[in-house]
Amino acid sequence: MTVVLADAQPVVRKGLRALLSSSAEVTVVAEAGTAREAMKGAASLRPDVLVLDIELPDFQAGVTLQEIARVSPSTAVLVFTAVEDEGSVFASMRAGARGYVLKSCPGDGIVRTIRGVATGEMILGPRVADQLIAQLGREPRNQQLFPELTARERQVLELIASGMRNGAIATQLHLSPKTVSNHISTIFNKLNVSDRYEAIEVARKARLERPAPSPDRVSGGSVRLAHRRGATPLPEVGDSAAYADARSTER
Repeated sequence: MTVVLADAQPVVRKGLRALLSSSAEVTVVAEAGTAREAMKGAASLRPDVLVLDIELPDFQAGVTLQEIARVSPSTAVLVFTAVEDEGSVFASMRAGARGYVLKSCPGDGIVRTIRGVATGEMILGPRVADQLIAQLGREPRNQQLFPELTARERQVLELIASGMRNGAIATQLHLSPKTVSNHISTIFNKLNVSDRYEAIEVARKARLERPAPSPDRVSGGSVRLAHRRGATPLPEVGDSAAYADARSTER
């Protein structure tokens, strides 16, 4: 599996390279310090994964990510950053990123995340997923959102937004994987969306003007994406300390 590292800070690239070198299946083929260099690297090397910080000085989600997708369609972009605001998350995912994780998780978490996006998974770090859960927990006071969905379909939609995969949703709701798949297909049809990203975006937009839930209303306990205990810490990478383990959802 070939990887290009794109980060403005050399110390971050050095730390990531050192970490990834411990995995026999990962080969770092190039580094980039700007978005332009990242795009050139994607075009010339066609890596399996491009690990990209959106704080690159010349980064523009709607330009950089779409250009990478154009010049190297097979490259999965993993946003690896300290930026966790909701707007940046959605802008990146809508522009084509396959994953979004923060610079604070166990070292083996980033290796597994890279492996996941390389095989087609969508990966969200736990704090990113928590934001989506919070958005979906904002209920209207006077009317129910998505009246076209059944109560069960709304449950499934919330778990999709949390980053859960079909198997985990099936376990959480005590359903068969086939039933979950059918629910998801129905949700996509009713919301007129084609994938998980669009479903999450529709749900988020529908709740932007809603009051925030009370702390006991949105407990991410049952769907929070937890990091593995005892994970190996990442070597020094700037101001970051430990990465949170990210999990994924299917398309």
